Amino acid sequence: HACGHDGHTSTLLAAAKYLCETRAFAGRAVVIFQPAEEGGAGAKAMIEDGLMERFGIEEVYALHNMPGMEAGSFGIRPDAMMAAADFFDIVLTGKGGHAAKPQEVIDPVPISAHLILALQSIVSRATDPLEEIVLSVTTLETDSKALNVIGNSVSLGGTVRTMSAETRDLAERRLREIAQGVAATHEATAEVDYRRGYPVTRNDAAAAEVAAQVAEAVAGTCDRNVDPMMGAEDFAYMLEVRPGAYGFIGNGPSAPLHHAEYDFNDAILPAGASWFVGMIEARLPAE
Repeated sequence: HACGHDGHTSTLLAAAKYLCETRAFAGRAVVIFQPAEEGGAGAKAMIEDGLMERFGIEEVYALHNMPGMEAGSFGIRPDAMMAAADFFDIVLTGKGGHAAKPQEVIDPVPISAHLILALQSIVSRATDPLEEIVLSVTTLETDSKALNVIGNSVSLGGTVRTMSAETRDLAERRLREIAQGVAATHEATAEVDYRRGYPVTRNDAAAAEVAAQVAEAVAGTCDRNVDPMMGAEDFAYMLEVRPGAYGFIGNGPSAPLHHAEYDFNDAILPAGASWFVGMIEARLPAE
């Protein structure tokens, strides 16, 4: 899916090789090659399988490459780094019929248009303007494919991204209320399926500071005010059960993540591996 996880794996392998050769730390370093990050919640599965307890993990740290940041540079901030990601499907059901007789039907297509616009009021009017939230309707489909037929139903779906538990709860509640209200206004019905996905990726403040200091030692500087992203990351599950930090390493002027022309910049491998090594040596100093 063109996100650089091959590069991330190579980075951690290089760090593990170096740590095995030097052993310049006291304690146990655990390197985690986590599967199924993109939608499969691999981190959650590993935690439920006893990862933290089996290997005595006390802190967790991770890096993700970031196109557009200077190659080999770092960005690590306290608190939220990545958003919570939720998904929804809504089925609007009216009454179908012939397109030439709109007075005899309850047309779900214009109702869906009203709903799509109304849902944006969650962002523009229901939420504190200082709170981060993105609501995107990404799919829309009617049950009729004939150009002279008004169908019975329209299905639409999308995603909601938030940075706080309060805004997340608000968004779900208002989405359900607005869908039901818009449908009822037009004598239709709405069936809402709202699914919570990955939680907010939230860095521990003390851990983020240590991670930034190590990044400075590697690259000479670290952006402690790097902008958080409204994308999601299942490393969030690990940060819910252990203190730690998640940071960005610059991939240079490459195509964006998940773009067909994206390519992991191999030149950043030494910087990433050095950061992982530095974190182990900083948190488990040799006696």
